[in-house]
Amino acid sequence: MVILFLLLACGGQVPVINPVPVFVQYTPTNFLPPTSAVVSFQRQIGNSVPRLLREQVESQNVSFTLNISPSPTSELKPNEIQIQWVYVLVAPFSTIRDDVTLDELRSMWNGVAGSPLLMDESTVAAFTAIWGEPVSGSVRSVSAESLLDTAWTESAWAIIPFELLSPRWKVLTVDGQSPIRKGFEVATYPLVVPFTFQTSGTPVSVPTSNYDSSKLTTVMITGTTALVRATAFKMEQKGITYPGEEVRDLMREADIAHISNEVSFFTDCPPPDPNSARLIFCSDPKYIGLLTDIGVDVVELTGNHFADYGRFAMDETLSIYRSNNIAYFGGGSNLQDSFMPALFEINGNKFAFLGCNLPDMSKAEIATADHPGSAPCDLDYFTSKVAELKSQGYLVIFTFQWGEDYVPQPDRSQVEGFRRMVDAGATIVSGSQAHFPKTMEFYNDAFIHYGLGNLFFDQMGNLNWMPEGIRREFLDRYVIYAGKLISVELITTMLEDFARPRIMTIEERSAFLQEYFSKSGWMPLVDEFAPFGTSVP
Repeated sequence: MVILFLLLACGGQVPVINPVPVFVQYTPTNFLPPTSAVVSFQRQIGNSVPRLLREQVESQNVSFTLNISPSPTSELKPNEIQIQWVYVLVAPFSTIRDDVTLDELRSMWNGVAGSPLLMDESTVAAFTAIWGEPVSGSVRSVSAESLLDTAWTESAWAIIPFELLSPRWKVLTVDGQSPIRKGFEVATYPLVVPFTFQTSGTPVSVPTSNYDSSKLTTVMITGTTALVRATAFKMEQKGITYPGEEVRDLMREADIAHISNEVSFFTDCPPPDPNSARLIFCSDPKYIGLLTDIGVDVVELTGNHFADYGRFAMDETLSIYRSNNIAYFGGGSNLQDSFMPALFEINGNKFAFLGCNLPDMSKAEIATADHPGSAPCDLDYFTSKVAELKSQGYLVIFTFQWGEDYVPQPDRSQVEGFRRMVDAGATIVSGSQAHFPKTMEFYNDAFIHYGLGNLFFDQMGNLNWMPEGIRREFLDRYVIYAGKLISVELITTMLEDFARPRIMTIEERSAFLQEYFSKSGWMPLVDEFAPFGTSVP
């Protein structure tokens, strides 16, 4: 170019030069990794790790090992987390046995007694690691999806992780311990498997257990209560709290204790007459002391005798409940109040109680726009209301006062009505009308009990028309965990002294459950290895 300019400066003619292209090879430097790059982590997960735990740790973007702890009492190493996974011994719901000892369970593992225990593959590996190899034929591996149906078909027991509990399983206590009971102690429970999670050094968050007591709520549902006649007479003789002495601790232990009190409290109520044949009832207001003593949280007002002493008695009753901080449902100061649900939220679990009275031969007085009474069974309304409450995250408990009879089986209309509430979204549907215990069923992942019998009432079978077995009673304990019904426990009592239920003996309970499981269409499972067991506390 310099020469060219010199030539131009000299005034000479510039020749035409055809340009020659020059190619320069350039390799760019990648300062950032491509967005499509995939980082690979080394992971070691033992075959004993349950599915839920495996899924929870696999989302971690670090290398790690997860396996049975070789020595759960040893000190933790750097970047190591100890995990305690809770398992439960279960059987089909219609099993009679309630409790086993750890020695009995280990004897089944060792092939000494009992049928083969069912487990999924990871559970077999976990307990093999802590108990040693099971004797051939004492344990059978079944997929987690098939365990429940297989157990029901074969009348077999199983060991499952706590998170797989569902109401069709019956939880058997081991040495008196059960994770569905209040006061459960993980540290002393024999069916806890320790796992160790260790990372490459990057801090991570993993669950340390599959059990958290702060997510568990228990609800106790009871049958008919009427503090009148001979029951009231006994209360006058032996004290207001006398009827509840045997069940007081059970009721108070529940997070929500329910009573279906059929009768109004009334200041001018006449003294109780144990021999009265009159079916117009009221209770002395001081009898509220029985309900507060046993820790009642919610009262059902669907009973046929709520209106026996008229408006003033019903208004006084509602006032007594309010002043004692006892919620009520299934009745109220007017129609709108009677339709209102009783709402609770405990340990993160939300509950809605609804109930109604379908008029029967006694023609209970139903609430109207300006008059107190029981809630009428407007099934179209309640179908919509149940669905609405479920959509808001409530576990709906629906109760019926639907006719009165003294037979164990429900009639067709009752079955249709109870199931309709399940189809609408109720998780539990219970019958409060029955002075005589009735059958039960699982229907569309819900539990229906068509009648629990009496709780506090004076029907001792002392009249010719009363059927044998009228003294027998159910108290249903429901266990809810993280918003889900996971277990149903049938507590069985026997009425004594015209007033007071007591826990059944082992023999009484066995006979009662065998009869009612059979009448409910299930084969009652009486284990030959251990014919009775202990009564449910």
